[in-house]
Amino acid sequence: MDGRVLPILLGPTGHPPKWYEIPVPAPGGGPPTVLLYERVPAGYSKRLGLQKGWKYVHTPSGHKPKPRWPWTKPPRP
Repeated sequence: MDGRVLPILLGPTGHPPKWYEIPVPAPGGGPPTVLLYERVPAGYSKRLGLQKGWKYVHTPSGHKPKPRWPWTKPPRP
């Protein structure tokens, strides 16, 4: 990233999105590379254990996990 601050849109609950994708253009004009960031808690207070906010951590795999619903079958090995 080049140090710019990008605006993050909040959802209806007031939380930022769980996953954030940033397209980075390819130098040769090819398809852009997409960097994937996951929202994680920034930390917790010592006294009450309250969450201090959010931060985004880079996910090197570049793939979002598929949602797992309780009524779906477990994945086959």
